[in-house]
Amino acid sequence: QVAFVESGGGLVQPGGSLTLSCVASGFDFTKYPMAWYRQSQGSERDLVAEIYRSGATYADSVRGRFTISKDDAKATLYLKMNKVTPDDAAVYYCNRRTYRAAWGQGTQVTVSS
Repeated sequence: QVAFVESGGGLVQPGGSLTLSCVASGFDFTKYPMAWYRQSQGSERDLVAEIYRSGATYADSVRGRFTISKDDAKATLYLKMNKVTPDDAAVYYCNRRTYRAAWGQGTQVTVSS
């Protein structure tokens, strides 16, 4: 059974940094492109960043500030968030970029001074 457990969210000040983690299980983590998504209140779930064997791509709103990475040995996906703004406040989820599975519980990021 495919599952994702996100963690690392919390309260961060504008301009601060945060690193999110996602532990995946139930499939061969090395064989799928992975991605981070986020959903703010009242909005749809949007793609934030994706990582392939050949590299990574980012949404325009986070490019240059966020970095996606993965540790295949730990089946863990990361999202390093720098220079956080209030617009980054959302629940963050990870999933396969294609053949998406059931969503995990996500991890809440709150941005406030």
